[in-house]
Amino acid sequence: MNKVSDNPFKNRAGGTMPLIVVTALFVTSYLVSNIMAVKVVGLLDLFYFDAGTITFPFAYMLGDVLTEIWGYKTARGVIWTTLLCNILLVVCTQIGVWMPSPSYLDGTATAYNHIFSYVPRIVVGSLVGFLLGELSNAWLMERIKRRTKGRFLWVRTIGSSVVGYLLDTVPFVLIAFLGTLTLRDLLLMIALQYFMKLGIETFFGTPMAYAVILALKRYILKERHNGQILGN
Repeated sequence: MNKVSDNPFKNRAGGTMPLIVVTALFVTSYLVSNIMAVKVVGLLDLFYFDAGTITFPFAYMLGDVLTEIWGYKTARGVIWTTLLCNILLVVCTQIGVWMPSPSYLDGTATAYNHIFSYVPRIVVGSLVGFLLGELSNAWLMERIKRRTKGRFLWVRTIGSSVVGYLLDTVPFVLIAFLGTLTLRDLLLMIALQYFMKLGIETFFGTPMAYAVILALKRYILKERHNGQILGN
């Protein structure tokens, strides 16, 4: 069995701070997407998707950056950490729902409760979809990189997302909405969310990934060079 090779950049000098920043942005992007998902957007009263669909691909882009620079093992650790952070968000905000509020702030309390009174099956669907999608996305990106010998970054960012979004969108929609929507509406929701995420990834996420990865590689190499000079 072939072992996934470690990325040569991940242990180099100057890698700690960029990793912290990218990890923080990755976790934040996912949490923000889940909060935005409370808002449902409708197009012509025919197609519906949650507002988090717009921002979620940028979490995938950062996942691509993590895998490209620091390798699958590190990306996997960050994905599991993000999952735990989301569970913590759900638990803490739910505790806030249960806590009493003064009568003169009933309007604020009602708005808070509407946003953070999670439907359990939606939470489960979101967590399962994220875990399956992100892990498969990172794993495939590493494999494609080996097959292409590090060339054609766009092939691995988009190619891994084709599978990752499928394993994210289908479980989420089925777990969250099966039995509450007609089969037609379920299929439309899956198709719309899938192709929207993939389109955003292709036209916005991948160019951003190119820019971020190039900047990080230059920064890490510069820090390594400076470290070698100071060590002499």
